[in-house]
Amino acid sequence: MEQVVLLDESGNAIGVEDKAIVHHRQTPLHLAFSCYVFNDRGEFLLTQRAHHKRTFPSVWTNTCCGHPAPAEDMKAAITRRLGEELGLTVHGLELVLPGFQYRATMPNGVVENEKCPVFVAFTGGTPEPNPDEVAETRWVDWAEFSSAVLAGESEVSPWCSLQVRQLTELGPEPARWPKGSPAGLPPAAHVS
Repeated sequence: MEQVVLLDESGNAIGVEDKAIVHHRQTPLHLAFSCYVFNDRGEFLLTQRAHHKRTFPSVWTNTCCGHPAPAEDMKAAITRRLGEELGLTVHGLELVLPGFQYRATMPNGVVENEKCPVFVAFTGGTPEPNPDEVAETRWVDWAEFSSAVLAGESEVSPWCSLQVRQLTELGPEPARWPKGSPAGLPPAAHVS
């Protein structure tokens, strides 16, 4: 059974909960990650969440989201999930937004409530989406995509919309985004 790490407001681990039951109308704060993957042409891999997902089904979003297992290194968790969801291997995996946090409510009242550090990575591979996780993928021009999100012309997940705003402040070229400081991570997050 996959478990997520529960957090206090300072980002300290205070327990674990089964992923299958953690999301509801009073979802507790927990640890997660987001990753934005780019190809050798500088395009961004946009993904559509599987249609049967409990939280935000069918929504277009960043390349990969997930939860590290208790005591799992964040980069190891991202590498694992990219393989499971998209059959991708990546290089240059780096932390860029260590302190990102959000809370979002679906129309049915189910809540996402996460401290969710954001990472960037690069690949020369071709995605092979796992239909249990990902409905569809698209390689898109980052500048066009981010401009559309900022202008409210592209519907993406609530966390992706907030993250894009912060990522564009790092500069126009993802390959040159400055590394985020591990000191800004929640204390429960481990990064090698």
